[in-house]
Amino acid sequence: MTTETTSTLTNSIRDVYKGKYLVGAMGQRLYDQLAIDYTQLGADGKTMQELLQSTNIYIPFISDMSPGTTAISETQDITPQTLRDATSSITWSSRGEALQWSEKLELSVYTDYTARAYDRVGKNAMESIELLAEAAACQGSWVEYESTAGARASITDTCVATDAIFRQYQAKMLTLKVPGFINDAGEANTWSAILHPYVFHDISEGGNVNDIGLYQDKGIHLNFELGQLGPFRLVVSPFAKVFGGAGDDFDTNVATTLASAANALAKTIVTADNVDSDIGDGELWTIGTEETANTFYPTNERIKVLSASTTTLTILGEGPNGGLRFDHDAGAAVRNAYSVYPIIFGGPESLVKVYATDVGEYGMEVGPKVSGTLDQFNTLGWKYYGGYGRVGENRLLRYECGTSYE
Repeated sequence: MTTETTSTLTNSIRDVYKGKYLVGAMGQRLYDQLAIDYTQLGADGKTMQELLQSTNIYIPFISDMSPGTTAISETQDITPQTLRDATSSITWSSRGEALQWSEKLELSVYTDYTARAYDRVGKNAMESIELLAEAAACQGSWVEYESTAGARASITDTCVATDAIFRQYQAKMLTLKVPGFINDAGEANTWSAILHPYVFHDISEGGNVNDIGLYQDKGIHLNFELGQLGPFRLVVSPFAKVFGGAGDDFDTNVATTLASAANALAKTIVTADNVDSDIGDGELWTIGTEETANTFYPTNERIKVLSASTTTLTILGEGPNGGLRFDHDAGAAVRNAYSVYPIIFGGPESLVKVYATDVGEYGMEVGPKVSGTLDQFNTLGWKYYGGYGRVGENRLLRYECGTSYE
């Protein structure tokens, strides 16, 4: 009698795992939609592998011709025009992470740790590569602030977005001729507006949108059917970038640090100062370094403080169990300042991306590999070679505001 085992059906088991990896890797991309794939366009006959031999990859631009304004002479030839060229550079990089577990763990646990490892590796690849697109989209020099603030550090809960900015930014993007998505009429004058759900709430319940929702189209309020404002498709996502605690200080300012390290999934943290009398001040607190100007700290996270006993705070976080998502070292900043919510206005050619084609647009799974003298370790990881860059500063507008929820 022949008994089928995991060793004889390894391909079947592995196929299931690989499918989960792809779902994780491609499930939550947000700012990537603003990037044109330069890898697929080619560059003077060179392969992407040849281009990646240099640290910087340059995207070429060529100027338009000046309009003709003189009549053709009957006695003299015309003077040919001279075109100008320019370049925009992308500095590509690499990313990669891995998990490793022992053979004994695999034999001992009753949970589906191995299957979950594939999910987590896939999700990590997606999030890590998407952060490259997010950093490129949420930085840059074309930035405007809610009119009553004028700067990121001045933003409060009264500095909310309304529908009025969309008409204004449509005019600006048309004026600067920002390439847009193609609509049903074949016109390239539709763009994305990527924003957090808190900002979506303020836009829906303020200005003209609120009036229309009350008196004409109840679906805006009752079914949240606000998918587009003018030529801007609203991309509402909890994964939209938020500059946590980067706005104005709250009336009762909490600016302390972690007294001890806090691990991912933890539901309590310990602060250096006693802040138990301040836990009702501020909707969400931020753990991590304040993001000023174009600084970016991917492991910053926001928490809701539920209760406190002197320096021990019970919190709600974005982790799978309602705790923290990431590890934080002792000394990490803990602040209750207002957060800043950027809306990113852009089109399909506002960013540009490149990647090594043999590794892939969304990275490559590596493993599982068995290692060790006794084959006692299992390793699963991913790797990626590529990067994202801004095509030109006139193609991405960042509008920074606050939210009434805070």
